[in-house]
Amino acid sequence: MSKKVLVVLSGCGVFDGSEIHEAVITLLALSRAGAKTTCAAPNKDQMHVIDHNTGEVMEETRNVMVESARISRGNILALSEVDHRSFDAVFLPGGFGAAKNLCTFATEGPSCTIDPELKRVLQGFHGASKPIGAVCIAPAVIVRALGDVTVTIGADPDTSAAITAMGGTHIQRTVTQCHVDQANKVVTAPAYMCDAPLSQIAMGIDAAVEALLKLA
Repeated sequence: MSKKVLVVLSGCGVFDGSEIHEAVITLLALSRAGAKTTCAAPNKDQMHVIDHNTGEVMEETRNVMVESARISRGNILALSEVDHRSFDAVFLPGGFGAAKNLCTFATEGPSCTIDPELKRVLQGFHGASKPIGAVCIAPAVIVRALGDVTVTIGADPDTSAAITAMGGTHIQRTVTQCHVDQANKVVTAPAYMCDAPLSQIAMGIDAAVEALLKLA
């Protein structure tokens, strides 16, 4: 029977939303494994909008769910509509949107707050012993939601220190590896937290998706 996996997006574009490569590779890996995916995002304004050509903040407002629908080809749920009981697992691609729109880690570090609907969803999956996956900076969001879990974001010392400060444990992994916290059913991988080619980023995400589905 096909596993039903919720993929939580945070916009569209590495600097203010979901990292597009990571999101597409995640959806591709899940599809190749026979899983059925549903994308969801918070229905709210982004923290800000970045011109991805210049890196400058733009004087406009965009909605996280509307932008995320660019990646999901228009088929998307508001996080407020998500019931964890309808899914077997959840997965969060990275990108700065995870640290700006899903929580405030980008501006507040370990003192950050998390989107309340995402917190509800993640705690629902965790409470039901359903696996949770995250890559790149998104493992920090998982730690903010759940506390004492073990994750990897690669080897960045500042981010790993922030994870520790939030009550989590960081395990160093290479870009092609994932880490599995068996007790909490949390699977994480570094992805673009590492300076690596896309082929290696994909290997790490593939490993994380495979481990997630084995736990589901």
